[in-house]
Amino acid sequence: MASSLTCAGVVWAFLSFLCAAASCVGFFMPYWLLGSQLEKSVSFGTFRRCSYPVRDESLQMTVMVEQCGRYASFQAIPSAEWRICTVVTGLGCGLLLLVALTALMGCCVSELISRTVGRVAGGIQFLGGKCSCGQGMGM
Repeated sequence: MASSLTCAGVVWAFLSFLCAAASCVGFFMPYWLLGSQLEKSVSFGTFRRCSYPVRDESLQMTVMVEQCGRYASFQAIPSAEWRICTVVTGLGCGLLLLVALTALMGCCVSELISRTVGRVAGGIQFLGGKCSCGQGMGM
């Protein structure tokens, strides 16, 4: 099979795929925030949670459900900020995976990715990483 990528392009494609896979796994795992509540270990992410409190009406008290699961609905996500984060992070992971899979296809199909398109895509990834790192550090 012919490739439309240089050696640097092939390395970029595989690293992009690894980063996309890590981002998607991180998005779907409920371990963004860890802590404890009612003497139990709890964790949650943007749309999943583990070990969460519920009100038991028969006992008239709050009990911990010790299992992982999604929120019952989009509106059940605790705040508007977390809902926005869920949508934006999900879209970002989807786009990252699309770019990474396209780059991997460029390893096998000739003339799929031109040198200019590869450089622009790499530059966009670099700038996107710099922008998201700067926001996380309060810049």
